[in-house]
Amino acid sequence: MFDIAFSELVVIAIVALIVIGPEKLPKVARTLGALVGRMQRYMAQIKEEVNREDRFAELQKLQEEIKAAANSAQAGLQAKTNEIVQDMSVTSDTNVQANSEKPASTQNSKE
Repeated sequence: MFDIAFSELVVIAIVALIVIGPEKLPKVARTLGALVGRMQRYMAQIKEEVNREDRFAELQKLQEEIKAAANSAQAGLQAKTNEIVQDMSVTSDTNVQANSEKPASTQNSKE
């Protein structure tokens, strides 16, 4: 987190010992340690929340892509179905016209 060398820590400890005094130094160190621990936990929670929101946004994007693909596939299937139904109706109309245009003797001979 901070780039503090060991020699700098020694200087800080000596100054703190002189300024605070040997009686209050352990209590101040404990309090400072607790505050640093809380700050680290708070930062970890914030990072986790940001990561969670990022994953949620990615999942929403993926969901939209899947919906678009499903809608596209559905539209393609619907178009093919309509095409097949139209081809079948044209084929049946052609068969009906062909049967009605045949001479009566041809139709009777088949029956």
